Amino acid sequence: MNWKHPGLFALLLLLSTLVPGCRKSQSSKSEDTALTSQEKSFPIRGRVIGTDATHVTLAHEAIPGFMEAMTMPYKLKDPSVISELHPGDTITATLHVKQDEGGYHDAALDNIVVVAQARPDYKPAKQYHIPQVGEAVPDFRLTNQSGHTIHLSQFHGRVLVATFIYTRCPFTDYCPLMSRNFAEIDQTLATDRTLYAKTHLLSISFDPAYDTPAVLRSYGGAYTGKYTKESFAHWDFAVSPEKELNAMLEFFDVGLTTGEDKTLTHSLSTVVIGKDGKIAAWYPTNDWKPADVVEAIKKAAAV
Repeated sequence: MNWKHPGLFALLLLLSTLVPGCRKSQSSKSEDTALTSQEKSFPIRGRVIGTDATHVTLAHEAIPGFMEAMTMPYKLKDPSVISELHPGDTITATLHVKQDEGGYHDAALDNIVVVAQARPDYKPAKQYHIPQVGEAVPDFRLTNQSGHTIHLSQFHGRVLVATFIYTRCPFTDYCPLMSRNFAEIDQTLATDRTLYAKTHLLSISFDPAYDTPAVLRSYGGAYTGKYTKESFAHWDFAVSPEKELNAMLEFFDVGLTTGEDKTLTHSLSTVVIGKDGKIAAWYPTNDWKPADVVEAIKKAAAV
């Protein structure tokens, strides 16, 4: 199944308010230590909105003692159950969350039971393309943080590393994580002048209505750490024109939906494109490490 899930977790700030804000005494330090490793479990029931390889998006009922009814993505403790889940199915499950002083995080579903199946013969309305190593990448057009039109083909001869983000994304394990990882990759590549000259980074927004060049410039400068002094010579932040956006998202297997409040829910995709414009490596989730991508970059640059 290739229907893509959201990557949006706007709940984090709300949940953090559930953590007491009073100042703790010296005697409570042991209690703090216990809190950092505390895990809680809640029963959950809801309707499947979509899935990807490791997550399910669920429109769930209120969870007493935890949260109100909401639609959001959850990681699956056992991703193999994905094949049994279809949009429209009603499921029950156990929601596991970890709690520390910053609030709740690392939510995951376990013990999933399909209690009402939507359609046994379900087929997704849209088939997403799965990027393959050695496959040529189309020459997509983008507008970067400086308002300039750029094309993927202009990076031929260098190894291009691209990922998908949008600047308003509040889910720390999604866009902010991708941007932090890219910042680490950028810093690592900068330690090797020869390799740095053979590479380029590109963060692609799928929110053309909000992510203007000015917004992207501010966002990008914050992640590079150079702010208004950033030249963006090695790392572009760009957005696809709206009329061309779907083609790009489908090629790179990025699922995107717009919520009632105009928030975006999405999946992830990070790709290493070789000097010949062909895919050298592809990462469809958020569990990759910058060091692994750097090794893929080095391999592609050596070809």
